[in-house]
Amino acid sequence: MKARADRAVPAGTDTALHIDFVGGALGHRLRFGGGRGQALARAAGLVRGAAPIIVDATAGLGRDAFVLASLGAQVTMIERSAAVYAALADALQRARAAAGEAADIAARIVLHHGDARALLPGMDADVVMVDPMHPPRGNSALVKQEMRLLRELVGTDPDSAELLGIALACARHRVVLKWPLRAPLLPGMGAPSHQIVGKTVRYDVFMVGLT
Repeated sequence: MKARADRAVPAGTDTALHIDFVGGALGHRLRFGGGRGQALARAAGLVRGAAPIIVDATAGLGRDAFVLASLGAQVTMIERSAAVYAALADALQRARAAAGEAADIAARIVLHHGDARALLPGMDADVVMVDPMHPPRGNSALVKQEMRLLRELVGTDPDSAELLGIALACARHRVVLKWPLRAPLLPGMGAPSHQIVGKTVRYDVFMVGLT
């Protein structure tokens, strides 16, 4: 989520974002998420042993990037919020210091701090993932605390369509937009080549470089 600038947060807000790549919900997802058969992997083109070079242009909490790296992809994460970037860097450092699988996965991830709109043109990418900050859910009580904190830290992504356009010009094979399941298409963008639907989100896949 997250091609946007940092924003001021209300006084008294707890801004201590903690990201865990070793255990918790992500650990469960790595074990039981469905491997290459899950919607995220299929959207990114991880089929028949493929290991594409992926740029996650809006890293956010980094979970999708970590899952993709766990399936063999080389992943570059870009995050322009300084606070979220620091939390990601800390999480990667702890994962690399851990024994076993987490360290191996983290070794396939590179993290950059900056605006993806400026950084993408200089990067090597078969696939670009774009996951802007999603519109608020109708019932805010359903939103997990870490997601509420993320929204407080980074705000909205008013430049999502611009970022997607740059991604389409930079990716060799495909651009994937992660978006709420029932939300309309991102304003200003044409229809995707196809969609892959999950339980609460969908992946709008834009194939590029086709002859």
